[in-house]
Amino acid sequence: MAIHQDLLGGPPPTHLPDDPEPRELLANGADPSDVAAKYPTSSLAWAQLADAAFERGSVVESYAYARTGYHRGLDALRRSGWKGHGPVPWEHEPNRGFLRALHALARAARSIGEQEEYERCAGFLRDSSETAAETLG
Repeated sequence: MAIHQDLLGGPPPTHLPDDPEPRELLANGADPSDVAAKYPTSSLAWAQLADAAFERGSVVESYAYARTGYHRGLDALRRSGWKGHGPVPWEHEPNRGFLRALHALARAARSIGEQEEYERCAGFLRDSSETAAETLG
């Protein structure tokens, strides 16, 4: 039996390809705005921008950054064979940018009164990765 096999026949986990350059730049203190400009497909850079905006009270700006990171992540998931559902494991580090952007989108949506979007995004995060929901929660 394969590791992570879904015995109920669900889709296999999606593992985004590794793109180490933006992750390494961010880990070494690069400005997320510069990283997002150089690597606009990096959900991690957009998620960090969303977090910083949220922390300074710029909730609408946070929402916009998070939405960008979320959609960039959806594009990457689809290119990786994801069919709109199934696990996106937090344990696979390249997935974390998308999961962080999804969390940031849920948080910002709740803050601006978009309850339906908050619930959809929070549920999507839990369905994608319980670990991410617990870690980021």
